Amino acid sequence: MTIKLEDIKAAQLRIADHIQKTQCTISRSATAILGTNIYFKFENEQRTGSFKIRGAMNKIAQLTKEELSKGIVACSAGNHAQGVAFSATTLGTKAHIVMPENSPLIKVMATQGYGAEVILHGEIFDESYNKAKELEAEKGYTFVHPFNDPHVMAGQGTIGLEIFEQVADLDSVVIPIGGGGLISGIASAVKALNPKIKVYGAVAKNVPGMYQLFKGETYDPSTKKSTIADGLAVKQPNQSIFENYIHPLVDDVVMVDEDEIASSIVFLLERAKTVVEGAGSVGLAAAMKMKGQWALGKNSCIILCGGNIDLNIISKTIERGLSKIGRVARVRLVVADQPGVLNILTGVIAAKKANVIQVHHDRLAPGIEMNETLIEFLLECKSIAHINSVIQGLRESGARIVSEDY
Repeated sequence: MTIKLEDIKAAQLRIADHIQKTQCTISRSATAILGTNIYFKFENEQRTGSFKIRGAMNKIAQLTKEELSKGIVACSAGNHAQGVAFSATTLGTKAHIVMPENSPLIKVMATQGYGAEVILHGEIFDESYNKAKELEAEKGYTFVHPFNDPHVMAGQGTIGLEIFEQVADLDSVVIPIGGGGLISGIASAVKALNPKIKVYGAVAKNVPGMYQLFKGETYDPSTKKSTIADGLAVKQPNQSIFENYIHPLVDDVVMVDEDEIASSIVFLLERAKTVVEGAGSVGLAAAMKMKGQWALGKNSCIILCGGNIDLNIISKTIERGLSKIGRVARVRLVVADQPGVLNILTGVIAAKKANVIQVHHDRLAPGIEMNETLIEFLLECKSIAHINSVIQGLRESGARIVSEDY
């Protein structure tokens, strides 16, 4: 079953009182870099912190009184869980959410806070899914799929209707792909309104399943790895969604790596003053990667689909993103273990106008001589070229560079 424009318009009316019509504003910084008018659709500011509430609300709002009385069950790495939990509580039913055991704590706690019972099971989404289906059969719950459901996809498609209203003469949209429900819904909406609008998808390189299908490659499950874009971590791409929506409606799909995702998170923090999780930043990462290759047109909209990032990993992500663009670097070097050496090294760094964030001595590091010490600097710099200049200065001072991480 494919969704039609009428289904999406009906969903918009059905959920209007329960969601926010999120802002969609131009980014001057992204526009300057990409050379076209770039609008951000701030679904990270949506209720529950992501777009997922739209599809969940549309699905649950159409259940019968009997179905509502029995309760619902869902599986999710986090954002769908929160959307279902909030929607269920709002509409007067009980949600039972199966989440992977390694789900970010912030998402588990938020899901419980919205009134759901959380069941931690399995290491990946697919194992949580199997458990949720067992509960559906045993308890008579209604299963709310995170993406492969026409009511859910129609709810996500309401984003497309909003963008079409908010961006005059829309030429293209860039959308993250996990299971595929978001891009299917939005593509169905915008292509129905104007078939000339380009739809581009973005996947994390560590979960490339849908990219492999789109490019006609053989799907290889061994290519799946952990990713900071945990909201996109679906092990098995859905063949039905690919054939019915992505293949006919999406113009291109690109993969972005972990460093590119981290850099986009940092860019959005610094330039857009907004907190976006890994999955929410892959659209921007893709647009940056495909600069000059994608026909974005005069007006393009990038979906920032979620903002529920775990505070335990955000500092690591920021450091990784800053490293990618040459703003921070870890330099490990070996020097003679004698008085005044550290003063010489920091003098070199100061002369090069870099800043020392951290410094660590290790006189017992393996592979060094008795009269040597290993020093690790975490440096704040301005660019890759600036880092290279600092490293060259350290070499000229007599230091032996062991590693350079940036």
